[in-house]
Amino acid sequence: MRTAEDVHDELLVMQCQDGDGESLIALVNRWQPRLLCHAMRLTREKEVALDVVQDAWVAIVRGIRRLDDPACFAPWVYRIVSNKCADWTRQQQRQRATFTSLAVEPAAKEVLAKDSQDEVAVIREAIGRLPHEQQAILSLFYVEELSIRNIAEALSLPVGTVKSRLHYARNNLKEVIERRNP
Repeated sequence: MRTAEDVHDELLVMQCQDGDGESLIALVNRWQPRLLCHAMRLTREKEVALDVVQDAWVAIVRGIRRLDDPACFAPWVYRIVSNKCADWTRQQQRQRATFTSLAVEPAAKEVLAKDSQDEVAVIREAIGRLPHEQQAILSLFYVEELSIRNIAEALSLPVGTVKSRLHYARNNLKEVIERRNP
């Protein structure tokens, strides 16, 4: 069901596609906080999330004229931000592998204090232990409240694959939490 907000976003997108700079500013103002929160959940670092979203806006501005359906703006921008976060994650993994080959990696620190009873912290920590793809699916579904169809568009996946990955992500999250709290 489309809301007034969705229609407003579509209008702004169409105006941006026609070269209206003020509409672009309005679109950035409306979407920056959401995209930043999404990037923060995926990277867990504010400065990195800011950089990722800035890079995403460059890609959005360059590609907005090619967006055929303004109603697809939300999944499109989430896909761009998710891809930029995945790029950053891959880069971090390559750097970590390089440093590991050069020096002995110190023992991993416990992410949460053992006496922490804060359920939100437990869930965040558990989500952080999941693969990046599962973190993105859970974030888009539960936090951004995107539909399965919109998540499929955002991640360029079939709807059935999104359903399956969401199922496995939920099960993995449950297992991580249960292992932490036997």
